[in-house]
Amino acid sequence: MIEIVPMTMAHLEDVLEVEETCFAIAWTRADFERELTKNTMAIYRVALVDGKVAGYAGMWHVVTEGQITNVAVLPQYRNQGVGAALMEEMIAVAKEKEMIGITLEVKISNLTAQRLYARFGFRPEGFRKNYYQDTHEDAVIMWLYFETYEHYDEMTSPTEGA
Repeated sequence: MIEIVPMTMAHLEDVLEVEETCFAIAWTRADFERELTKNTMAIYRVALVDGKVAGYAGMWHVVTEGQITNVAVLPQYRNQGVGAALMEEMIAVAKEKEMIGITLEVKISNLTAQRLYARFGFRPEGFRKNYYQDTHEDAVIMWLYFETYEHYDEMTSPTEGA
């Protein structure tokens, strides 16, 4: 069973293992400590499977938007609903905090993650050239706007005359 809980300092050792396993340029302990103790915009959750940290997700609440910072799942827990459970939680938190939507960047080659995000309604909205420092790979910028956003219809329907 997957349990999603707020990330605490007690999770950091396991979160660092996830981070170092999943990313070539990993965040440090100091990065996570700063996020958890000093960044008032930060919202972090961990996914526990049988009490063990299987993954985590983070988001910044910037004015009226959510900016996903990271989503990471250990390889042995992938394709088991952990990433989906983390995304469901991020979306629920964003709605609870009355954000208009959530944005994220994802490697252009990471089709698995793009499909996961698309399942939740995220749409590609742009690109960031050479975004990833380790590979110089481009990022796809994806957005999910919530129906409560006053311009939702404009953001989710094709542009007329385009």
